[in-house]
Amino acid sequence: MTPATKICGVSTPEAVRATVEGGAAFLGFMFFARSPRNIAPDAANRLAPPARAAGVKIVAVTVDPSDDEIDAIMAGLAPDLIQLHGKEPPARVREIAQRTGSGIIKVIAVAEASDVDAARTYEPLVEHLMFETRPPKDADRPGGLGVTFDWTLLKGRRFERPWFLAGGLNPWNVADAVAASGAPILDVSSGVERGPGLKDPALIQAFLDAARRVT
Repeated sequence: MTPATKICGVSTPEAVRATVEGGAAFLGFMFFARSPRNIAPDAANRLAPPARAAGVKIVAVTVDPSDDEIDAIMAGLAPDLIQLHGKEPPARVREIAQRTGSGIIKVIAVAEASDVDAARTYEPLVEHLMFETRPPKDADRPGGLGVTFDWTLLKGRRFERPWFLAGGLNPWNVADAVAASGAPILDVSSGVERGPGLKDPALIQAFLDAARRVT
């Protein structure tokens, strides 16, 4: 089955246009100060209309957000989904879901098989899971680093929620990633950039074309 796709960390009209025209199902805006893709909620809201009009789901990407940060994102953007990319425990995930009424994507950092098992505690609380490469201890952010993990750790696994594969994906490894993991949804950020935080519309299109060719 052809995987669905998410372009994450978008910050320009050109990148939004490429995401929409290329047929992505999800578009992510990053709300994390240390990320080169960080954007303000009102700026994201100005970029979002073409995606909303095309039925693309808007995702607000956060890292251990405070209630004030969540409230600002909801007031400024009102996303369809909130992606929790930090160390949020299940109780905090539940709180954010109840506070916002938005669907939740919970990111699970993966380095070994036991990390994948940890997803089970979040399944009843979220709309989606996302499996992302566990960052090195000295990393200044939890994702968007362009590093892969052993995709075969996910092969044959069954989850109650549709799940994303993230971490080091690019237009040239899409087919291998899906074959190794069985991922139903693919998430890309740095793999479609020409520099930190600088999305390249041509690379976005190449990634989405590659995903469509997967069968």
